[in-house]
Amino acid sequence: MSGHNKWSTIKQKKGKNDAARAKVFTKIGRELIVAIRDGGSADPNVNSKLRDCIAKAKAANVPNDNIDRIIKKAASSNEGDNYESVTYEGYGPSGIAVIVEALTDNRNRTAGEVRHYFDKFGGNMGTPGCVGFMFSKKGVLVIEREDLDKDEDTVMEDALEAGASDFEADEDIFTVYTEPDDFGAIRDDLTAKGYVFASAEIEQVPSTYTKLEDEETQIKMQKMLDMFEDNDDIQNVWHNWEME
Repeated sequence: MSGHNKWSTIKQKKGKNDAARAKVFTKIGRELIVAIRDGGSADPNVNSKLRDCIAKAKAANVPNDNIDRIIKKAASSNEGDNYESVTYEGYGPSGIAVIVEALTDNRNRTAGEVRHYFDKFGGNMGTPGCVGFMFSKKGVLVIEREDLDKDEDTVMEDALEAGASDFEADEDIFTVYTEPDDFGAIRDDLTAKGYVFASAEIEQVPSTYTKLEDEETQIKMQKMLDMFEDNDDIQNVWHNWEME
């Protein structure tokens, strides 16, 4: 999501209660564990996937002590060996395109739960690729305007100089887009220049957005997204709903 929609989602997540934040920390912790397993190292200097996960964790306000503890635990055990990455695609109410990314130790359980959430709120789970063509993977770095001592021209210049592929300025935020392979280098470059990110991760960005004019349908869509978010196995949900 871009611009206002993206910022609304970030604010909503950051404003959740302690129990909801703890769930976010748990999900990011699982990503850290898998990043160490897949990257073969607990050293972020040599494991770029782990470095990206740490940046995401910090943007989500996961305390450094928590990050360090998870990394040490994962490095000294086989935790995470049974997690596999699974992606589901489908349609929400009124045909909203949805991509669900999960890390699960029980593929059948997770698939059944994802299908149930789609069905419960008037959508349906589709086959792989049914909506994926409507999205592109991009690195997305979100910078809050508040307390930033740089003007728009400076931020844009710094972003493009670092190699960004696109830049958006909105009322509350700046959004920097990168190619997935360039994400880490551009994030590190901007971090070195003093930028702090409200969100920093590789996302599935839709090519077009769809509005839901009917309030009842909007409520169903939001409830479906909430159900996905409450599931420990589900790491990310991407969609093309043009939220107000």
